[in-house]
Amino acid sequence: MKQPSKHLNQNLKQRLRRKLRTRARMHGTVERPRMVVFRSNRHLYVQVVDDAAGRTLAATSTLMPDLKPGLEGGMKAQAKKVGEEIARICKEKGIAKVVFDRNGFIYREGGRIAALAAGAREGGLDF
Repeated sequence: MKQPSKHLNQNLKQRLRRKLRTRARMHGTVERPRMVVFRSNRHLYVQVVDDAAGRTLAATSTLMPDLKPGLEGGMKAQAKKVGEEIARICKEKGIAKVVFDRNGFIYREGGRIAALAAGAREGGLDF
C-alpha cells in the first residue's frame, strides 16, 4: 500500500500510518489466517483472510441478515456478537488460530475493537 495523500483527514492519516506499520510485520497463512477488522461509524466488518492464497475464508458484519435480529444494545454489545459469530464460522471451517489485524484502529479498553476481540476469544478463537 502506498503512503497516504496530503489531502486526507489527519485522523485517517494516522490510522493508515498505524495500518502500514502493523501490516509490514503481519501475514496470514493457511494454519493461522489473518482476522481483519474494519470499523465504520455505524457498522463493523470482519474477514478471515489467507494471504498466501489471497482469498477470504470467512466473513461477517453487523449487516448480515442472519445476525441482524440478534443485535440489540449498544455498539460494544454488537461488536461482541460479531466476534462470537466470526468465531462460530471459523470453528465450522476448522480454523482455531488467527492473527488479529486491527487495521490501524486503536485497541482501547472498553472500545469496539476490544469488545470484538473478547467475543471472538469467548467463541473459541486463539490469538
